[in-house]
Amino acid sequence: MAGTNSFDVVSKPDLQEIDNAVNQAIKEISQRYDFKGAIAEIEFNKEEIKIHAQDEFKLSSIMEILKGKMVKRGVSPKFLDEGKVETATGGTVRQTVKIKDGISKEKAKDIVADIKNSKIKVQAQIMDDIVRVSGKNKDDLQAVIQMLRGK
Repeated sequence: MAGTNSFDVVSKPDLQEIDNAVNQAIKEISQRYDFKGAIAEIEFNKEEIKIHAQDEFKLSSIMEILKGKMVKRGVSPKFLDEGKVETATGGTVRQTVKIKDGISKEKAKDIVADIKNSKIKVQAQIMDDIVRVSGKNKDDLQAVIQMLRGK
């Protein structure tokens, strides 16, 4: 009785941990001496983080604090897609940071191509923002997992 086994390749951030990291960054910024009296704000909704700072140096400092807090909470900073820095009123700057959710179509096509090029006997298919890999042999699936982790 040989059935097929499968696993999904998915990229979903833990939004609660991102929210906690943002709150920790806000708390640290409010307590740091170099931010006393300076404009330094962070807003978080489920799709993006908006950062408003006095100048570009403070903005980059806020980003470093935020990334550090995310790493401590076990969330990869690779989920952040930093937008361009825009000038705001009063000589301040702001930046919108999008949170990547799911695998893009191009990246999914690359993953499927890598799996097919590996010549392992599995099937890979793209389903919206995930890639499903299925095969009869669990060892083949584990080989695919190791190959993808290596990349």
